[in-house]
Amino acid sequence: MRKTAAAALVALGLWATAAAPAPVAVSAAPAAAAPVETVFIGDSSTGNFGIAPTRGPAGCVRSAENYPVKVVERLAPAGVRLDVRADVSCGGARIRDVWEAQSFPPSGGERAGGERAGGERIAPQEAALGPDTGLVVGSLGGNTAGVASILKQCSPRLRGAEGSMMPAEPVDAASPASECAAYFQGEGARWLAGRMAAVRQDLGRMFDQVKARSPNARVVLVGYPRLVPADTSRCLAEVPGGSEKPFADIGQDALTFLDAGVQRPLGDLMREAAEEAGATYVDLYARTGTTTGCDGARRGVGALLEGSEVSYGGHRLPWYVHPNRTGRDLQAAAVAEAIEGLLGA
Repeated sequence: MRKTAAAALVALGLWATAAAPAPVAVSAAPAAAAPVETVFIGDSSTGNFGIAPTRGPAGCVRSAENYPVKVVERLAPAGVRLDVRADVSCGGARIRDVWEAQSFPPSGGERAGGERAGGERIAPQEAALGPDTGLVVGSLGGNTAGVASILKQCSPRLRGAEGSMMPAEPVDAASPASECAAYFQGEGARWLAGRMAAVRQDLGRMFDQVKARSPNARVVLVGYPRLVPADTSRCLAEVPGGSEKPFADIGQDALTFLDAGVQRPLGDLMREAAEEAGATYVDLYARTGTTTGCDGARRGVGALLEGSEVSYGGHRLPWYVHPNRTGRDLQAAAVAEAIEGLLGA
């Protein structure tokens, strides 16, 4: 009787010691995602002007440790691999230098009217794009908006030898630097409106140019870190360990205008243009309100006339309010997060 019951259980596969082990399904490991062919474009914010060492064309002052390099490093552990075919970011680049050759004037820089003097020329940034490019990333807009000319309009020191390496002229040298906020709200308002209109128009063309050369590319337009805090009195103290104020001799009324009348509208315009083109916008302004140039030890922006890490002709170039290493890392974190959101899945 017991033998018969045991035999029945074995036949049904319910006798634990006699039943054959159930086969275990073994799924193949997922194949690693192919690296995405990537091109970084942009201006000195992408190139991280002021951080040593530099590489590429001398006039570009592009850091070999800029945020594109750090973005690749950050994304690798998440399994998002970028095959960086080119980094063509360059100091002084305007949006139109995506499709036009960029020139480097020997000293005078860009004239207030937007014309460029002659000098060394490099190929349009779009030359690095191709049909296999899957990702295009960079910051562009500040030079087209004329931010350097605005800074020179507001700073007597920048109008002198200390500003000689900044490729721009003041908008109206006949108007005193001490009156620059009033100037841009009066006589200079038309100039500024024209520059903002050029940003909108040129960004539209830039997105079209990228799409024509790289139809399948995703585009990430990166904004600029916030320079001036809401409380400009924080800009009256010298930077830690230095003898310079964050914005040198630029007055508080001018700093308020620079933030509310230039940088915030520029960021809004860049976001709108990116959204209209179906691109991704990285809003650094919104993320860096506590690491402005006036935030002491936390600052992510080098002071206007504080010596940077890069030397030229035996002298350290000023930061000219570009991201320092802290700011570079903030840029990289925000951009890597955006790219992972696009490609991580």
